[in-house]
Amino acid sequence: MKYLNKSFSIERVKAKYLAKKFGTPIYCYSYEKLKTNIISFKNNFKSFNPLICFSVKSNTNVNLLREIKKLGCGADIVSIGELMKALKAGVNTKKIVFSGVGKTTKELSYAINKNILLINVESKSEVVEIEKIAKSKKKIVNIGIRLNPNTDAKTINKISTGKKEDKFGLTEKSFIALAKYTINSKYINLKCLSVHIGSQIVNNLPYEKMLKVIDRVIKKSNHKFEFVDLGGGFGISYHNKSKKLNFKKYSISISSFLKNHNSKIIFEPGRSIIGNTGVLISKIIYIKKTKSKDFIILDSAMNDLMRPALYGSNHKIIPVIKKGVSSKKIYEFVGPICESTDKFLTSKNFQKLKEKDLIIICDVGAYGMSLSSNYNVRPSPIEILVKGSKINIIKKRQKLIDLI
Repeated sequence: MKYLNKSFSIERVKAKYLAKKFGTPIYCYSYEKLKTNIISFKNNFKSFNPLICFSVKSNTNVNLLREIKKLGCGADIVSIGELMKALKAGVNTKKIVFSGVGKTTKELSYAINKNILLINVESKSEVVEIEKIAKSKKKIVNIGIRLNPNTDAKTINKISTGKKEDKFGLTEKSFIALAKYTINSKYINLKCLSVHIGSQIVNNLPYEKMLKVIDRVIKKSNHKFEFVDLGGGFGISYHNKSKKLNFKKYSISISSFLKNHNSKIIFEPGRSIIGNTGVLISKIIYIKKTKSKDFIILDSAMNDLMRPALYGSNHKIIPVIKKGVSSKKIYEFVGPICESTDKFLTSKNFQKLKEKDLIIICDVGAYGMSLSSNYNVRPSPIEILVKGSKINIIKKRQKLIDLI
């Protein structure tokens, strides 16, 4: 994705052409970027060849899941709906891991019927429920137990999952007790130690601390784990000054860990695979001028892209057509929804804009459409996948009549 003759293009297709043909807003993804991300991820960890289970919650489009599956990935799912989508996309059941703190009896039963690789449990109550279902089906179920390593990932507080006050996983003491309980179960096969400490992590230190805790817990439990699921959470660069995670350094740390533990590593990347593959093409409806700043009112809103309102996150915004003349005013990019949090970015020295101009909100592939809603009775945008010069509609624009 880059500018060609000052016009922003997704591979060989101009954003301006897409806006004219399909209207706005548009979620648009680059297949080439997706492919490059997966190949790069595999290469970073090729010394121990992990099982890569794409985090479906980050992007639930079945057509994208199908492409991700073709590139060799499995799926990390957190609901029966995500499992059904993964199966529809053709993901191998032996590459599917079911995570989450509150799986219902219906969800567990469905997953057990499908013989997925692992159900990562987060409480003794969940194990007891699995035992009941397994007994009724006369099956042995493969599980992992999620450890809460009490590791601060130094990320946004609202997406931290590895501290003792977070709802996820079990303490060391509870983990070891539950591991011992499962060993005596006729219907449970404990295969995995699972962990996930948060999202948008760009510092290696939390992962290194996490590995030390895992090492200690495995030794204390005196159990041979076939798999160690290290979760995901790898950060991407949302703006020019963002740090990036040092994958090479993390790979070396894991290789060192594996010298003492003969386990298959599982990763659950989402954002690092899909985040920078997507953009949101939007049109300026109005420019509302005030003394201190100009409000750039877009046809995209917080229902289309929730992350800024939900997490206070920033997505870079760029013009579709580069003109090079900077505005002297501060621009605040906002949506039309009746909430003060419906805003995307405040920017100084942005290119001078006018009404009906097109802009690009960058890096929306992860937690863009998957967090979207119909708030204010707004239809969800069209989704497009570009392969070279080929345009594939992977989800049609929702019609108002269907909402009404």
